[in-house]
Amino acid sequence: MNEERIDEIGENHVGTSAETPLRSDAFDISDKEKIDRIQESVKDILETLGMDLTDDSLSGTPRRVAKAFVNELFMGLNPANKPKASTFDNKYNYGEMLVEKNIVVYSTCEHHLLPIVGRAHVAYISDGKVIGLSKMNRLVDYFAKRPQVQERLTMQIVQAMQEALGTKDVACVIDAKHLCVNSRGIKDIESSTVTAEFGGKFKEKEVKKEFLGYLQMETNFN
Repeated sequence: MNEERIDEIGENHVGTSAETPLRSDAFDISDKEKIDRIQESVKDILETLGMDLTDDSLSGTPRRVAKAFVNELFMGLNPANKPKASTFDNKYNYGEMLVEKNIVVYSTCEHHLLPIVGRAHVAYISDGKVIGLSKMNRLVDYFAKRPQVQERLTMQIVQAMQEALGTKDVACVIDAKHLCVNSRGIKDIESSTVTAEFGGKFKEKEVKKEFLGYLQMETNFN
């Protein structure tokens, strides 16, 4: 792929894979070694920019950034950090959709490594199992904590919920601001991006309409 095409994909925020692109040797080294390597890379970037890393305010920045990358911002890359999605029998036979609204999304655009900030709305219809409410939040956070494309994030959340619950009847809508759009490039601070993934019964017009009604969203997902 030539440089012009690479720039075009990045500037238009287009994803090229449904799965998070990871090398096969991604976890061959420890988190500590990753932090040590990233620290040196960040130090090189700052020094190249002309920053004086002997200043007290900057001297610890490379280490802080490296630790934040591995332990926080991109901790969702490591499958060992995936939350256990405990499910329970639906003993009270609740048969309507369950909607968890306004789950906070903090992610990072994989094109410019700038923040994506917004809200996820996740719903499912039980087919015999239910999942703890906090587990839905944790799953969203896990998949958000990696370099992402919003479309992929939306799909990954739905797929993980479907796997945990043993049903296709799961839906997710995300409304988020991308700082790579808001703070650079077009610099449009008002725009946000809405993505949706509907599975099973949520593909049906009336069920989809009911779900979006809970969100009070005026949108046309056909």
